[in-house]
Amino acid sequence: MKLKVLLVDDEDLARARLRTLLADCTAPSAFVAAEAANAEQALAALQNSSFDVVLLDVRMPGMNGMQLAQLIGGLAKPPAVVFVTAHAEHAVQAFELAAADYLTKPVRLERLQQALQKAERLAPVNIGLQTDIRDEYLIIQDRGRTERVPLSEVLYLKAELKYITVRCAARSYILDGSLNELEEKYSVQLMRVHRNALIARRAVRALVKHFDSEEGEGWAVRLNGVDELLTVSRRQLSAVREAMAS
Repeated sequence: MKLKVLLVDDEDLARARLRTLLADCTAPSAFVAAEAANAEQALAALQNSSFDVVLLDVRMPGMNGMQLAQLIGGLAKPPAVVFVTAHAEHAVQAFELAAADYLTKPVRLERLQQALQKAERLAPVNIGLQTDIRDEYLIIQDRGRTERVPLSEVLYLKAELKYITVRCAARSYILDGSLNELEEKYSVQLMRVHRNALIARRAVRALVKHFDSEEGEGWAVRLNGVDELLTVSRRQLSAVREAMAS
């Protein structure tokens, strides 16, 4: 089924360009159900109808796109928001608002298609896939780009020097942050196994005997999706055992 799209941009030509691109999208396909030239018109449309995706400009007369996105996020069943703007500097703020994606103009068809795929996973409200579950994300800054990594894909986080290695099955990322803050924020999903490591609770496969060159004989966890073992400190051993038992 096609994604139902609300276009929000104060420039007529920008909306026309997006309409043309959306007509060529196929996986998923999409159609423009309504258009708005400002936030006031967009809010009126959202009150009168439901949408799967809002393609949203940042800089508009009156309320800007960031402010509108905050209001959209407060709806009972919010559509996914994809920012489409000429200004790249707002990307971090956009992802902090749980945007599905952030596109810079001029938009390419391939990039718009990727954004719709992300939006489809985030907000399948009107396409026969009712759900209120939204994944949580880590915001990764990587070589000038901003990327959202779903927490459900993270296997472990390990503090190394001034950065944190975020390990997923497919690849690793570098995150500038604090393990303590991440542990507190995502305590349901993540578990401390060592002073320098958090693991995804869902990824634990086994607790095994292990020799560490620094700490000697001890224990380590084996995770689904990676070959390496992660040392479990003596202080955290009982907590890890309890978590595996439950």
